[in-house]
Amino acid sequence: MPRISRRKLLKLSGAGAGGGLAGILASRRAPAYAQGTALHWLKFVDFVPVSDQLLKGRIKEECQKALGITLTVETINGDGVQARITSAIQSRTGPDIMMAVNNWTQLYADSVADVSDIAEEAGNALGGYFETAHSVANDGKKWIAMPFTILGVLMVNRTSWFAEEGITPETFPKTWEEYRAVGKKLKAKNRPLGQTLAHAFGDGPAFWYPYLWSWGGKEVEADGKTVVLNSRETIESVKFAAGMWKDSFDEGGMSWDDAGNNRAFLSNTIGSTSNGASIYLLSRSKPENYMSETGKQIKDDCFHAPLPKGPGGQFSYHVPFSNLVPSYGANQKAAKEFLRWFHSKEVYDTWFTSQQGFSVGATKAWENHSLWKIDPVMAPFRTAAESGRFCGYAGPAGRSAAETVSKFIIVDMYAKAVQGMPAEDAVKWAHSELVKIYA
Repeated sequence: MPRISRRKLLKLSGAGAGGGLAGILASRRAPAYAQGTALHWLKFVDFVPVSDQLLKGRIKEECQKALGITLTVETINGDGVQARITSAIQSRTGPDIMMAVNNWTQLYADSVADVSDIAEEAGNALGGYFETAHSVANDGKKWIAMPFTILGVLMVNRTSWFAEEGITPETFPKTWEEYRAVGKKLKAKNRPLGQTLAHAFGDGPAFWYPYLWSWGGKEVEADGKTVVLNSRETIESVKFAAGMWKDSFDEGGMSWDDAGNNRAFLSNTIGSTSNGASIYLLSRSKPENYMSETGKQIKDDCFHAPLPKGPGGQFSYHVPFSNLVPSYGANQKAAKEFLRWFHSKEVYDTWFTSQQGFSVGATKAWENHSLWKIDPVMAPFRTAAESGRFCGYAGPAGRSAAETVSKFIIVDMYAKAVQGMPAEDAVKWAHSELVKIYA
């Protein structure tokens, strides 16, 4: 499991797509804006720190040279991003560009600029968008946000612990019943499975939505109006989840934020969790800091696998990110020009490479990037987004679906059952909340 050295990373950044930053310099056109034009971009703190360092350093410098724009990148904890967006929209002040997670942008469709021109340009140039990226950033008539990327989500698992139970990466549990059974054995050894049941904006929906779908449950019909959550399939999924949690999971997950399972896995507290690649990438970047109980580097003792399947099939949810431009902003033109520049193949390649596979890109061209040939442990993420669905499935990823995920109703449905509420009552509660929203 080779590490990516800084030399290798920089070499890759300059290879292929126009020579990375060298290509940017070579292809730079005359500044589009006078010196002094400033843009404020609000985004979450990246789980891959080097990427934020790149944005605030070299990308900022190149933006100034290429466009004459002074870029300020403000990074805050992901749990606070939606509140900042809502506050800015309501007060009609604040950042010129704001990063939205899931399908949050749909909540603000009446207050964002039409970015169809730059979104179509990037999509056409880079192989087209994944369905998830398109659904969350398009209202059916126009692009209301610029797709930024998709974070692949898979199960990360301790190789040696599963091996003790006779399981290899090739024989990783294919069904929830199998996963629960091995989890019960692991928990008996103080090596439980781990997952959040709190209001974690990424890990919560990315696990519990596809879990629901895998049992045949869903929020609404394809018409996006008829709420059908209160079904036999959903109730069975909740009953099984409550039992599986008691048998196999770390009950501390009731309070985990999006970094909770990362901390637990890297401290040898849990043996498996649904997550992006950040756990592995951090253990790979600082191997001496993250050791197993036997003194082995954790980076050499983990593997990735898809979520198990249920009676209704196998599903996944890979977290989409997009950038919205407020329609009331004075710098709309500059904001769109920056996003067009950033999503050019040469510039985006530099950022994409810095992510080391944590992001899979919003367009399909990035599946063919040479990055994926470096580390076989990361290989399963290359095509992860192909199987992804979005919040609101099987209906559209519209405003109602966005409000549902923002209020964590699906996650809370399972949390209530785990805490003792009868499955039928938990589902009835969630269904009634959805009826209010979709009405």
